[in-house]
Amino acid sequence: MKALVTGGGGFLGQYLVEALLQKNYEVTVFCRGHYESLDALGVTSIKGDLANAKQVKEACRDQDIVFHVAAKTGPWGAYEDFYSVNVVGTENVVEACIASGVKKLVYTSSPSVLSFFEDLSGVDESWPYPEFVVSAYQHTKMFGEQLVLAANGTNGLMTTALRPHVIWGPRDTQLFSGIIERVQQGKLAIIGDGKNKISVSYVENTAHAHIQAAESDNVGGKVYFVNEVEPVEMWGWINSLFRQLGVQEVKKRIPYKAAYFIGYLAEKIYQWLPLRGEPLFTRSVVAACGRDHYFDVSAAQRDFNLQSPVSMEEATRRFLNYYRSRV
Repeated sequence: MKALVTGGGGFLGQYLVEALLQKNYEVTVFCRGHYESLDALGVTSIKGDLANAKQVKEACRDQDIVFHVAAKTGPWGAYEDFYSVNVVGTENVVEACIASGVKKLVYTSSPSVLSFFEDLSGVDESWPYPEFVVSAYQHTKMFGEQLVLAANGTNGLMTTALRPHVIWGPRDTQLFSGIIERVQQGKLAIIGDGKNKISVSYVENTAHAHIQAAESDNVGGKVYFVNEVEPVEMWGWINSLFRQLGVQEVKKRIPYKAAYFIGYLAEKIYQWLPLRGEPLFTRSVVAACGRDHYFDVSAAQRDFNLQSPVSMEEATRRFLNYYRSRV
């Protein structure tokens, strides 16, 4: 079975490549750069740009399954940069799959396509898209998800979209590295009462979920949450990991409404001046850090037997060992 992974050099992408190889898939990776770690795995790498339809079509040729993992992420940035990757790039992947006779397309989406300005406590896939969006990432990922789902059944293509939330684990270079850097600089604070609950997705389990969905015949045209079953209390979970790593815990607090107002002002200032970089606070970051965001995975359990091979206890042990080895 031949599988193409876009963004296979990234955090989740490489774990997915490794998991596919363990199941004897013939793997090709499409990515922007060159990764020695992929060379070491012995996979075929194609360097290219998702916005280049010809390059994407060539990469999809003769593939059985395409995992579209690549995306531009982040709470801030020029809309056109997000659109080029998350919408145009996804459209190119969809069209290439249809033209090449690919059997299945699995798209890595995000719960960020939903409104984060209210508590999402155990919601399922019936929760509607928001009428009002505040970030380019949210807007363009929503478009990308809709493009993928709408293509289901075209020329025999089965499509599905997965929404992992807070992907974490060893080799992460953004999430916890960024959190640790900010807390050491005194730039991180607990938003609200610190009791908000979130879903998390251990990276190896997320890669496994992608393969489970790809190997199911029950997922066509559907979207799924694929996080761990039980949520965690966000700030308690982060501080617990910090204590075990010997990192300073997050103790400063900002009321939710005050943080939201600061985020709103910061966005306006960066837009009006404009300033380089990104604001310390944005409204989407404040909402992500101060609201409940946890999701019901019953649909994935029913349709493709979603499982987490790595327990949270074991995931924590692996994560801690990795970070301790880097000190």
